[in-house]
Parts: sequence; C-alpha cells; structure tokens
Amino acid sequence: MAPETLLAVRGLVVAYGNIEAVKGVDLEVRRGEFVAVLGPNGAGKSTLMKAAAGVLAPRAGTITLDGRDLARVTTAERIRLGIGIIPEGRQLFPDMSVRENLILGAYSQLGLRIPPGIAQSFDFIFAIFPRLAERQRQLAGSLSGGEAQMLAISRALMTRPRLLLCDEPSLGLAPAFVREVLATLGRLRRDQGMTIVLADQNAQAALRMADRGYVLDTGRVVASGTAVALQADDRLRSAYLGIGAVG
Repeated sequence: MAPETLLAVRGLVVAYGNIEAVKGVDLEVRRGEFVAVLGPNGAGKSTLMKAAAGVLAPRAGTITLDGRDLARVTTAERIRLGIGIIPEGRQLFPDMSVRENLILGAYSQLGLRIPPGIAQSFDFIFAIFPRLAERQRQLAGSLSGGEAQMLAISRALMTRPRLLLCDEPSLGLAPAFVREVLATLGRLRRDQGMTIVLADQNAQAALRMADRGYVLDTGRVVASGTAVALQADDRLRSAYLGIGAVG
C-alpha cells in the first residue's frame, strides 16, 4: 500500500505586496519521504517553506497536514502538531548557550516548565551531534558556521517532529559541513522515520539524499519527479541542477 500523504500544498499563491513570489504551486509529501525543493535564488523556495511553517499567510490555495487545513493554525501550533522548522539563516540566539537554545526549541511543548524528561531529548540530540555536547555551555554566537547549523537542526528536533522543514541548511557552509548536514538528515529519515522537506540551491547534493524533487523557477513548479529522473534529465541538469554542486 502506498504511503499516506502527510503534507499537501494545492494552488498555493504567496505574495509580498503586489509581487507574487509563489504562483499556484502544487506539492505533495508522503509519510516517510525525503523531498527536495530546488531552484535558483529567487525561485520561491524559501517563501514556500515559510508558508508551510505558518510564517507567511497565503493569498490563495491550501496547505494541509494529515488532511487538516492549516489556514488558521499558528506557527507554534504547527510545531505542536509535529512540524519541525529549520529556518533560513539559522536564527539562533547568539548570546545564549547551546543548551539554552535547545531548551527554547522545546518551548512550544514544554511551556515555562522544564520537566526531567527533557534529559532524554538532550541525549537524543547529543547522540546525533556529539560536538554540541562538548559545546553545550558555549555561547551560540561563538560557534562555527557548521556548528551553528547543527544547533539549528537540533533545536528543531527537540520536539521530535514527524515532519522536518529545512530551508537552505547548506547556505554558507564549507563542502565538508554540507555533506555532514545532509547525511544527518538522511539518517533521521532512515533511522527515525522522519519525513523531510529540504529546500536548497545545492541541487546535486540534495537529490543524492532525496526520494523525489520539485524544481521551482520564478514561483512556479517547472519540473517534478523522482530524484533519479530529475538527475537524468539533461535539460534540467543544464538549467538548474548544476547550481552549488558539492562533490
């Protein structure tokens, strides 16, 4: 039996004033899938992710999670429903420690109380990123770019989400860190059964991890299909899939 649809986007239109950044996008993510959203800078990838996260309100169209319309659901409520968000630019609190940033990642579920069970969440995170265990008392603002991205991912994982939205996680990272970050996302899908949507300019690296992909350009889906089929399409490889490649 085919996996159930977890996230569905239908006819999505998102605008900044009079400028439509996303123009009638349809996208479907099945439970347990790793889906890549690709395209050049300005294609509408981050706008699509922000709409899915509840940061931007669509002008038209629908976004559903497990069949539930998210139109009136806030970002905090979406996190409680099982959506983890790794924002573009990481958006950490630089003057707080690694550990404090992680605690804030669980805030939507924990509220103002920190129960003893949070230790299990820390164990889960530090097993994935041992480097953060070594730096948990260090200020987030003093981390390297790669370590900061590890922290951004970990903060989203503190609530054990079933759907992880990753917006440009490879941006500004050295190739070695890009490979490490994408490999970690792949393990989360494989070992934890997490559903992952990755928006990134690094098309070749993303497609190596993904099951399927959507290619955006100027706010529209210009191609979609399995990762293997997209990589084999000479037209797409020439126009879109050589961007930011990491070997």
